[in-house]
Amino acid sequence: MLERLRERQEWKFLGVLPQAARPLAYAWWTLLVLRGLLPALFAIAMGVLVAAVERGDGLAVPLGVAGAVFVLLQVLTPIHQAVSANLGSSTAAWLYDRLTLACVRPQGMGHLEDPELTNDLNMGRDFDMGIVGPPLNISMDFIASGLVELVAGLASAAVLFAYAWWAPLLLAGAWLATHYLLRESGVWKDRNTDEVRKSQRQAEYAYRLAVDPPAAKELRLFGLSGWTVERFRSARRRLFDLQWEATRLRERPVFWSLLLVSFANVFVFWSIAASAMDGSVGVGQVVTFAQAGIGASLIAFGGLSWALDGASAPAAAVLRLEETMLRAGSLPSGTRSADGMPAIEVRFRGLSFAYPTSGEPVLEGLDLVIPAGSSLAIVGQNGAGKTTLAKLLCRLYDPQQGAIEIDGVDLRELDLDAWRERVTAVFQDFVRFELPLRDNVAPAGAPDDVIRSALEDAGASALAGLDTVLARGYDGGTELSGGQWQRVALARALCSVELGAGLVLLDEPTAQLDVRGEAEIFERILVATRDVTTILISHRFSTVRHADRICVLEYGHIIELGTHDELIERGGRYKTMFELQASRFTDTEDEQGVAYDVLS
Repeated sequence: MLERLRERQEWKFLGVLPQAARPLAYAWWTLLVLRGLLPALFAIAMGVLVAAVERGDGLAVPLGVAGAVFVLLQVLTPIHQAVSANLGSSTAAWLYDRLTLACVRPQGMGHLEDPELTNDLNMGRDFDMGIVGPPLNISMDFIASGLVELVAGLASAAVLFAYAWWAPLLLAGAWLATHYLLRESGVWKDRNTDEVRKSQRQAEYAYRLAVDPPAAKELRLFGLSGWTVERFRSARRRLFDLQWEATRLRERPVFWSLLLVSFANVFVFWSIAASAMDGSVGVGQVVTFAQAGIGASLIAFGGLSWALDGASAPAAAVLRLEETMLRAGSLPSGTRSADGMPAIEVRFRGLSFAYPTSGEPVLEGLDLVIPAGSSLAIVGQNGAGKTTLAKLLCRLYDPQQGAIEIDGVDLRELDLDAWRERVTAVFQDFVRFELPLRDNVAPAGAPDDVIRSALEDAGASALAGLDTVLARGYDGGTELSGGQWQRVALARALCSVELGAGLVLLDEPTAQLDVRGEAEIFERILVATRDVTTILISHRFSTVRHADRICVLEYGHIIELGTHDELIERGGRYKTMFELQASRFTDTEDEQGVAYDVLS
């Protein structure tokens, strides 16, 4: 039973509090217990005061005690509320810190692309934003209030032991039974069902569409504003319906609760009244026992409230993610040095890979050799495995079969951090830092002359000053177009080359540039990376034709490999794709009179 209790998410959440802020947690619990005991103490103090009046004794001490307890009842509540708010904020910050570490600590990225972790990740990411419940600094006061009532009810019931041993057992047992009989009205038991999670995702998605800038153009252009609002409302309405269905009072449990509680209270209060009538219990005692009997009713309303359930679920999700993410994204590091690599070749030997969640092979039995210092272009349809090759080369995943060898050494034997210092990349979804241009080009730092050289090589030297923040909303900040951002991402890779990277991965590096800008940029890239190994992934054949060799990838297999001229002469898949794309440029000049010579 104790083990089951420890596995409950409420237990785990309460265990998080002292880890997040130990002094605040101890203060919170101390105030909670004091507030819970005060109603019982007040009942005793009032009984003593009435007894003193009845006997004609001095009233100074009884009145002083009763007054002190009453003042504490009033004063401790706002103090506890302030402590709760601060403890909630500290706990939320602690949970976000743990979630951040859980996401970034693993060397791989399988944990971030695992759909089985998506629900926990979404819950842990958004729990304090008020989307699925109140923020934790507000919830903590509700949690405290519920637990205070439970402690107060139990303490009041305990006072009845002074009257008769059976009285608190009968009264407390009846009120505690309501927690079981009305359990569906106390806690949303269906919070984590598939239907609830689906409604939460749909509501959040519609909310993001409405408030995030990227979707603003299409929402207005296609008249989707009303549709988005209605989608959000319907998803939220469905959530509320599910919550009501799960928490509404049932007729039969309410009937049995009323019957049980009524019987217990009538019996206990009748017994106290009878004892008072026969003189075995004094007036002061009657006052104390009557107040204690009434106070015992707090048991029904205190305890495991909806607020505790709402706060416990994300806390338990974050704690689960720490272990599961570390396991899903873990990549053991080798110990061998990567200095100067690759100096001979990069070899894919019998490489097979499938993403763990799907199990379907993306690459299968792939063999390929890339001489050091050469350039290789990889082309193929979407889903052919091109980007997966880049992820494997960066060692964001490990293959299930075969190996990637750098100068004859298995990539898994190399020190992971040292190898990544030798690799630079521009991915399709490259990051855009809301930081100055200098930090966007060299996040880890670099001399300004190196940064300016990289920007010039990427054709981005006139975009902004190095100290200009690349985001609106900052003093002196600016926003770049998609093509300008792509040049900044290229400058980031070229800066790494100047700092010593030996392998450059370019995954659709010029997708947001026009044909002329693409040709210009790629010529610059070839010059800047002439002494390193370059792997280019692109759909634009005007770019890939300039690589030393071209690899055509299809369904995880290499079906063609050679130079542009060789593959055209061979008349296979590459020639078909090249001519199909080239046929789109039927005019000899663009609207400005500039010749289309990049495909001629």
